[in-house]
Amino acid sequence: MSGHGTPIPMTSRRAGPLKGVANVPGDKSISHRSLILGAMAVGETRITGLLEGEDVLDTAKAMQAFGAEVINHGGGEWSVFGVGVGGFGEPENVIDCGNSGTGVRLIMGAMATSPITATFTGDASLNKRPMARVTDPLALFGARSVGRDGGRLPMTIVGAADPVPVRYTVPVPSAQVKSAVLLAGLNAPGKTVVIEREATRDHSERMLAGFGAEVTVEDTDEGRVITLTGRPELKPQVIAVPRDPSSAAFPVCAALVTPGSDVLVPGIGLNPTRAGLFATLRDMGADLTYENEREEGGEPVADLRARYSPDMRGIEVPPQRAASMIDEYPVLSVVAAFARGTTLMAGVKELRVKESDRIDAMARGLRANGVTVEEGEDWWSVEGCGPDNVPGGQTCESFLDHRIAMSFMVMGMGAQNPVSVDDGTPIATSFPIFERLMGDLGAQISRDNS
Repeated sequence: MSGHGTPIPMTSRRAGPLKGVANVPGDKSISHRSLILGAMAVGETRITGLLEGEDVLDTAKAMQAFGAEVINHGGGEWSVFGVGVGGFGEPENVIDCGNSGTGVRLIMGAMATSPITATFTGDASLNKRPMARVTDPLALFGARSVGRDGGRLPMTIVGAADPVPVRYTVPVPSAQVKSAVLLAGLNAPGKTVVIEREATRDHSERMLAGFGAEVTVEDTDEGRVITLTGRPELKPQVIAVPRDPSSAAFPVCAALVTPGSDVLVPGIGLNPTRAGLFATLRDMGADLTYENEREEGGEPVADLRARYSPDMRGIEVPPQRAASMIDEYPVLSVVAAFARGTTLMAGVKELRVKESDRIDAMARGLRANGVTVEEGEDWWSVEGCGPDNVPGGQTCESFLDHRIAMSFMVMGMGAQNPVSVDDGTPIATSFPIFERLMGDLGAQISRDNS
């Protein structure tokens, strides 16, 4: 599949229980950061388990464009020979970040304090997404940006020739914004400070420290205060990327709603800033257990076992949990449709500016397939039909959004009638082996134009 190619309609239908082991791909967030920090270190960074979806491959190409040597050894093993902090060269061509908001925002941050100019673009979905949330704090360092109306791509960033350190309070919970500011702070003198009122995924802080940067994190009355000392010499690392909890969400949730299922998903990263979905599912009464809990590369890891759970009930998801599961609300809403009672998801306005307006996209598809949904600007609720009672039978629009497409494929596995999406090609951006992996477990997903 290609996230940029001819649309491929897809249909998912009930086909008996899902059984077996689901070896999901490497973590997308950690994969992006491994390539970028490897490119800013001096020497060879070795990466195993890298997610080889289109989003991450676009970031690898971008690091090459800025002067790093990036080698794919095959099988998820990569080498990055970095150019050092402040060593990026000016790209000869436009940087195409495809569908990846994470990739483009982090790369903008990484180059914003070097005296170079770069132009960024993406696919139709990415070019609609707001970039001012990143370019505004980057301007404080001295970087300049010129983009389309509304701060959208294509956009040119002129890096700061004489950057200054910044103290910045992130206005909305966003690991992308926080990370962009920290990456920009690497090549600024003195100390750059980022303040989060609500904690977001902390992969950047963990990885910066692992590469040798001086980073401190303190919980204060202002919030979570992250202080980075600029202009370190980053040391190359050997990185084993854990499996992606956001990708694991799909086989896990499919097992919960498909009668008779029992699926093991090994080696999943359970960083507490990412594991909100699994805590929420357990609160709903899901038969979801952690096995072989351990730590790998500074990140908590476990094997997840998910079994069919006909006794799940709707809950009010704690709003403070939103940052730790923001990408998983679409598939959570599918699980909620199979539960009894109403599931309320609040504090989730960030969903409206993802690859699509995910609240609107899921509400439309759920309603079309017989599920009652109510929504507001910052919340939505799903009235559960109960196990085995979701009608299904309709086609949903994916809005060029990989998580929307996969969520409706999960719905079709447990619904009374098949569920289709108008275009499954975006799935390749984050989970290129989704169809094969789910098929090996016993799912029946078909491409409707083949």
